[in-house]
Amino acid sequence: MFPFFDPTMVLILPALALALWAQFRVKSTFSKYSEVLSRRGMSGAQVANAILERNHLDVSVEPIEGSLTDHYDPRDRTLRLSEDVYGSRSIAALGVAAHEAGHAIQHAHHYLPLQLRSNLVPVANFGSTLAMPLFLAGLIFQQQGASFLMDIGILLFTFAVVFGLVTLPVEFNASSRAIQVLSQHGYLAPDEIDSARKVLNAAAWTYVASATMAVLQLVRLLILRGQRED
Repeated sequence: MFPFFDPTMVLILPALALALWAQFRVKSTFSKYSEVLSRRGMSGAQVANAILERNHLDVSVEPIEGSLTDHYDPRDRTLRLSEDVYGSRSIAALGVAAHEAGHAIQHAHHYLPLQLRSNLVPVANFGSTLAMPLFLAGLIFQQQGASFLMDIGILLFTFAVVFGLVTLPVEFNASSRAIQVLSQHGYLAPDEIDSARKVLNAAAWTYVASATMAVLQLVRLLILRGQRED
């Protein structure tokens, strides 16, 4: 009944396979379109700044080390672009930069799913850290009341599951905004838009895989909890 090696593990194998496939797809798709330069010749940073200025947003754009480390931080209103995006003029870079600018627009417009996700960050992080140790302790120890630790672990892990599910509309909406602005304002030519969409769709699958993994892991914990009662 060790929680990481038991028959319920088969529940998360499909999610694990999906996660591995999603990681491969996003890296291969980004790599492919990183080699294709946009005809307009703007860099990721230039496109991000142009979108932010067009929406009258006081958001700074900064480079950050790493690959695919791009993100928007609502706490200090800073959009950080990775080395592969900030100075690149590729279609992939412009798609990612526009996606992150989409998060800044969401923040400015008080997009509800983004607000919910931001509020869930501390409790989701706390839950992710303590959920499994508490559940494992309750599963191993046979003393009376130990099952209560399993219940706490499940409750804490539920917050991480909710965070993963709320992330989906946030990311999908940011990609939708990105494709729309890249097309409407001519940052990419009409025949380049489909390539940018492929990059963003590939990235979206990583969030789908993460949410699927979290949901199936929660189901697994509930099954193990039920077996303890039996």
